[in-house]
Amino acid sequence: MFHNAAKPRGRPRSFDESDALKKATQVFWSKGYDGVTIDDLVAGMGVGRPSLYAVFGDKRAIFLRVLKAYAERKGASAAKALLSPQGLRDSIAGFLRYAVESATEKGSARGCLLICVAPLVDDAEVRRFLQNAAAGGAALVEGRFRDAISAGEIPSDFPAAARAIQVTDFARGLTMRALIGTPRKTLLKDAEEAADLVLQPRCGNAVQDF
Repeated sequence: MFHNAAKPRGRPRSFDESDALKKATQVFWSKGYDGVTIDDLVAGMGVGRPSLYAVFGDKRAIFLRVLKAYAERKGASAAKALLSPQGLRDSIAGFLRYAVESATEKGSARGCLLICVAPLVDDAEVRRFLQNAAAGGAALVEGRFRDAISAGEIPSDFPAAARAIQVTDFARGLTMRALIGTPRKTLLKDAEEAADLVLQPRCGNAVQDF
């Protein structure tokens, strides 16, 4: 005996949730958090006001979702660049090159939402998210340094934690310089030099090629 399947309630969504969040990213990029209104998000995301509130929530909730989705995409690509199977120097250079390339991507806003927009938002949850993201990035780089120590690529006394913070600081600095219009070619050259700089041994040790 066959039973009729239960009919789904309500009308199916006429929009893709992930795509709508990507569109919201562009809205926040173009106007900053404080300058964005719900009407801007309705128009930019292509979602009706009732659906926007029902699916995404208010402006703050949408921004937090945008921020988390953006960070996941960026973090996955940065990790791929850093953890690719190559030597340490090329791994660090690849991580920094990715920061430059993503911040100067043709057709996209220059910079990075996490660095150029989110820090201006006066919200405790946003600040905690940014702090955790920064700490996670530094931990990822430190882990790559420690793997290199285990593999004998760099000395056992290499200051992995301190240099990891320097690498992420370089990445943020390159991103900010992209925002003010520094040419990509210049930034890529500086990324290569930064990779060499952070791999210098401790003061007093002979310079080595890693």
